[in-house]
Amino acid sequence: MPTTRRQTAIAEGKIHPKDEHNAKEKHPGASSKAETHAHAKEEDEGTKGGGEGGDHAGMKRGPDEPEEDLESHPTTKKPKTEKDEQSKTSRYQSGTIERGHIYFFYRPKVQLEEAHSIDDVRNFHMVLVPSPPEFATATSTAHTSGVKKRDPSEEGDIEMKAVAPGADAVPAPVVGPSKKRPFRMITVGKKKLPDPDVSGPGGSRKKQTFWGTVTSVGDDLDSLDKGLGEKTYETKTRGTRHEESARLVARGGYAIVNTEAEMPSKRATHLGYRISHPSPSEFGDVQKSLGIEPACSFVLQVKNPLAPPTGPQQVHSKPAEYPEWMMHGIFGTGLGSEHQHKGRESYGLRFTSCETPELLDYKGAELLLIAARYGDEGLETSLGEGRGVALAEAEDKEAQESTKKVFDELGLDLEKFPVEPLEGKWI
Repeated sequence: MPTTRRQTAIAEGKIHPKDEHNAKEKHPGASSKAETHAHAKEEDEGTKGGGEGGDHAGMKRGPDEPEEDLESHPTTKKPKTEKDEQSKTSRYQSGTIERGHIYFFYRPKVQLEEAHSIDDVRNFHMVLVPSPPEFATATSTAHTSGVKKRDPSEEGDIEMKAVAPGADAVPAPVVGPSKKRPFRMITVGKKKLPDPDVSGPGGSRKKQTFWGTVTSVGDDLDSLDKGLGEKTYETKTRGTRHEESARLVARGGYAIVNTEAEMPSKRATHLGYRISHPSPSEFGDVQKSLGIEPACSFVLQVKNPLAPPTGPQQVHSKPAEYPEWMMHGIFGTGLGSEHQHKGRESYGLRFTSCETPELLDYKGAELLLIAARYGDEGLETSLGEGRGVALAEAEDKEAQESTKKVFDELGLDLEKFPVEPLEGKWI
């Protein structure tokens, strides 16, 4: 006796089992939704059992999120593992890895209202504010990062700008004060930049080399404003102490470029800058004393935080805390008992080129600034492929901007930060 509608239909001759079998062969994907859901669940549980859950494993669906189509996506996506990140980062990437705007500041010594020479300077800072390339600037980026919006009438020129020589080194222009922008502050140890014309100690052929330390990292310029402002604090031995605000002494564009190399030992990272403010004719004693050139470049190296200090200035500083995948993939530090390391020591390489700008995103990162070349020709030689020329042309255009606009870029108040140093004068 038939007990289901299907069995009743077969008994009455309305359908034939062979017809149903043929229909399934013609439409093999027409399985029931419940069967598909069960199949997806089994695969998902199997994935969890292997220890590699999907992106949404264990997460609840929000009230405004649509249900996932399990028939179209029966399996879950594997998340990025530490090995994936290590493999990605250990691949050396040549060409421009970052571009943006650069700002130089000095701060007078404690209890001094003004500085009249480098002897009166307590700290010398180099602030990097990265930005997307000019040709890739979109409206959405401009809204969030304060870079210039693209004119719709210029859409036809985008492709030509993108393939123009050196276009990847030109930062998008900044418009108006926008606080939500990333920055890094690098404090230069000798209170000046190394001179490409000066040899190393003892008259060696090596270029002059100075230390730099990443002393502040953030994604909001408010914290930069507070860090550069004047300070008053109490000490147990000397009582109330006061520091004047830092002085902006130069502004321009920069690019960080990795050279092509067949061997890892030949890799080199160049940081080149071109000043827009002040103009070369307005450079004064303050810029010259701090080693700032209208255009200049350095070879940039990053110290392994596990390597022993090479000088007394490093003994008391807290080194950067890089993640394991970066230590192993870039510095070549051995993991556990594997002893898979680069170089002669278990900690790996003592120094490395800046294979990724992420190396600069950690407070305490120690850098070597090795003088390379100065002038527009030297900048082009260091950056290569038209990048120096393109950067110089871009900064010549930005040189037309007012001093007020330069301060507005960082959200600095002209009443709190003096403008005289940007005009070549000590104060």
